[in-house]
Amino acid sequence: MLNENVKKLLKENMWDLATCSAGVPNAVPVAFKDVTDDGKLVVGDVFLDTTLRNLAAKTLEGYQIRGTAEHVADGPVVATFKAMVEQMFQGAATAKGALIITPETVVVTMPGAENKKVL
Repeated sequence: MLNENVKKLLKENMWDLATCSAGVPNAVPVAFKDVTDDGKLVVGDVFLDTTLRNLAAKTLEGYQIRGTAEHVADGPVVATFKAMVEQMFQGAATAKGALIITPETVVVTMPGAENKKVL
């Protein structure tokens, strides 16, 4: 579903992860993230308290990339994020887990002829 240009853009740039519950949006910058070989998006859970509450309320709303999310608390993905976060924050913070996001819809949001095109 994600072509190589989309994967490259996602790997090289910070993300904004948006969720919504009871009509109140929550958007957070995401620096600890990756795209897996099979096209899933993974997010390190460092400060995702509101995001996780919104996901539990089953009112996930995403922009640009929409899909389903699974929170995992252990495994190789979490170990990778724990190491990254602990190194960056010199042990003052750690990743509590990771979100693994399976994209279901990707929408072009760039100005131009393909704006709003579903990939």
